[in-house]
This record gives sequence, C-alpha cells and structure tokens, in this order.
Amino acid sequence: MSALPDAQTSAARAFLHQRLLDATPTRVFAAFADPALLARWWGPAGFRSSFQTFEFRPGGAWRFVMHGPDGQDYPNESRFHTLQPDQRIVIEHLALVHHFWLDITLSAQGAQTLLQWRQVFDSAEERDALADFVGPANEQNLDRLAKLLCT
Repeated sequence: MSALPDAQTSAARAFLHQRLLDATPTRVFAAFADPALLARWWGPAGFRSSFQTFEFRPGGAWRFVMHGPDGQDYPNESRFHTLQPDQRIVIEHLALVHHFWLDITLSAQGAQTLLQWRQVFDSAEERDALADFVGPANEQNLDRLAKLLCT
C-alpha cells in the first residue's frame, strides 16, 4: 500500500490503543523525535533498540534493530511520512512480511496528552495472526513511554 488507509475502511486490519500520558504534547513528541529518548522506550518489555539510521523528517528513513530478551535480533526498516510537531506522526514499516502503517495522534488534555495509536496491516488475516503478540506488545511499548515521561 502506498498511503495510510483511512480508519473506516481499515478497522478490521488495525490495532487501536490509546493512553492518557502525564506530559504535554510537546514532551511526548520529543520522546519520538529524539533518537536517544526513543531508543530508551521503543519496543515491548524486555527489548532494547539500536538505531543505524534515524532521519526524523517526512520521507526520512529509520533503520534499527530490536534486540529481544531471548538474544535474537529483529532488523526493522521504516519511513517517516507525516510529522506534525506536537500533533501527529505517521510511519510506514517497510517489510514484505508484516508491512504496516502506524498513525500516532497527540491531543492536549490540560497538562496531559491523549495519545492514539492506530497500527494498520495489509490484511485482516495478517492482523489476526499477529494479535496475540502485537496487541500486548503495543501496550508494553506505551507503558515504557509513560514511564520515560514520568522521569
């Protein structure tokens, strides 16, 4: 797919998560924009990430390896599509297997931020096949972000 699918037509292919974070949209956006911060929380519990390329701009590449607690390495390649400071980040995960779009929106709620995370796979079958891992992993990712923002 060459563009982020709209929410209505992609519902069966998507994971949806939201989290109210104790930080302003500016701080949350910075946790994505700063590779040193992003590497501290990106990935499920027990994983760590090392970045080879991080071009935080529309069209920019993001290549990194997630190091699993089992000792396995998981190479990833993504491209940043939309970057609206303090509001929205759209990332395309470039892979023949497990290709997806990640649409993250940030909305101010007083001194807090409502983060909405929509991850859309190419098919409902692929989404369903990954549900047992990806659903909890996304929540763990957001747990790690929330923890980082509290420090």
